[in-house]
Amino acid sequence: MRLSTKARYGLSCMLFMGKNYNLKEFITISTLSERLSISKIYLEQVFVLLKRAGLVIAAKGAQGGYFLSKTPAEINVFDILYAAENTLFEKNIKVKITDENIIEKVLQTNVYNKFDESVKDLLSQMKLSDLISEVEKQEAEQGYMYHL
Repeated sequence: MRLSTKARYGLSCMLFMGKNYNLKEFITISTLSERLSISKIYLEQVFVLLKRAGLVIAAKGAQGGYFLSKTPAEINVFDILYAAENTLFEKNIKVKITDENIIEKVLQTNVYNKFDESVKDLLSQMKLSDLISEVEKQEAEQGYMYHL
C-alpha cells in the first residue's frame, strides 16, 4: 500500500499538533510548514480536508490557526488517512460474478475484502496518542546518546 502525499502530510501535521495538544494553543499553517518542511499551499489543501472531516477546528485572527477537535487518544490513524485521501480505502471494483469468473469471486471474498478489513481494523486501533508516545520515547532515547 502506498500512501499519498496528502495522507502523509495530514498524518505528520496531526502528530505534530497532537504532540503540542497540552499547550492548548492554535497552530498556524506557517508554523507547521516551517517545522515540518512542507509547502504552505499544500498544507492549506490538506487542512481543508482535515477540517471537513471534523478532526481539526480553525480559528481566525492574530491567535488563529488549527487545533485538534478531540484529544489525541480519541483520534485514530484510519480517520486521519481517510480524511486526507479517502480513495486509499475505496472498495475494490466488483466484477459481475458468473460461472466463468469464479476465480474473481474467490479472490474478492478471500483476499481483497479481508485485506481491506484488516488494514482498516489495524489503523482504527492505532491512536494518535500511541504515535505521540513513540515520538517522545525516541526523542528521549536520542537525549541519552553518547558520542566518542
